[in-house]
Amino acid sequence: MSHDPEPGEPRDADSERLARIEAMPAPAVSGMGQAGRRLLPAWRRVTRGEPRWPSTLAVLVAVALQWLLPERLAIHPEWLLPTLETALLIALVAANPFRIERGSRLYRWAGLVLIALISAANGWSAVHLVIGLVRGSEGSDAGPLLMTGGSIWATNVIVFALWYWEWDRGGPVARARAVRAQVDFLFPQMQAPELAPEHWEPQFPDYLYLSFTNATAFSPTDVMPLTRWAKMLMLVQSMVSLLTVVLVVARAVNILK
Repeated sequence: MSHDPEPGEPRDADSERLARIEAMPAPAVSGMGQAGRRLLPAWRRVTRGEPRWPSTLAVLVAVALQWLLPERLAIHPEWLLPTLETALLIALVAANPFRIERGSRLYRWAGLVLIALISAANGWSAVHLVIGLVRGSEGSDAGPLLMTGGSIWATNVIVFALWYWEWDRGGPVARARAVRAQVDFLFPQMQAPELAPEHWEPQFPDYLYLSFTNATAFSPTDVMPLTRWAKMLMLVQSMVSLLTVVLVVARAVNILK
C-alpha cells in the first residue's frame, strides 16, 4: 500500500511530478475577477488562439514531401491525396486565417481528416519502402534511398506533431478556451511556471519539438505523456521511426560497402 513520505524521506520522480500537478491551482471560471485570472498560468486560462501559420507551414511541407516521393511509393493516383489535403487545408485556413479561435464540430472533423490523410499516405509509403528493403527490390543507390527514407521520416515527425497538437486537451480551440484542466502532455513550463514567460502556453512548435525528440530518442525526453492515448501514440511513432531509420541506414551502408 502506498503512503505519503515522511519528512526527509526521498521521493521518486513520479511522486514529485504528481505532487506538482495536484498543487496546481484550479482553472479559471467565468465569475473570477481579473486579478484572480492573472494568478493562473496562461495555459490554464482563456487566451487568444495561437497563430495559424506554423501548423499551415508544416502541412504544406508534408504535402511537398509526398509529391517528391517516387511514384512506386505513393497511393495511386498519386495526385489524389495531396489534392484533397490541400483543399482541406484551404478550408481550415479560410475558417481561421490568422489565429485559431473559432471552432465547430465540422471544423474539428476537417482537421482530423486532413491529418488522417497525411498519415495514410505516409504510412503507405513507409510500408512499401520497408517491404522493398526486406525483399531487396528497393534501394539500389544509397543517395536516393537516404533521401526517400529521410522524406518519410520527416513527414512522420510532422504527422505525429499534428496528432499531438490536435488531441492534447481537445485541440487548439479548446486549449484557448480553457475547456479542460487535465493535461495529456506535461511540458516543463507547466511544472515550473515561475521559470516560464508570463504568457506561455503550448503551441504547434512545442508539439513539433516533442515529435522530433520522440522520433530521434525513441522515448520521451522533457515532455511527459500522462494519458494512455498519449503514451500509445508516442509508442507507435517510436516504432515507425526506429524501423524506418534502422532499415534505411542498414541498406545504405550495405550499398556503400
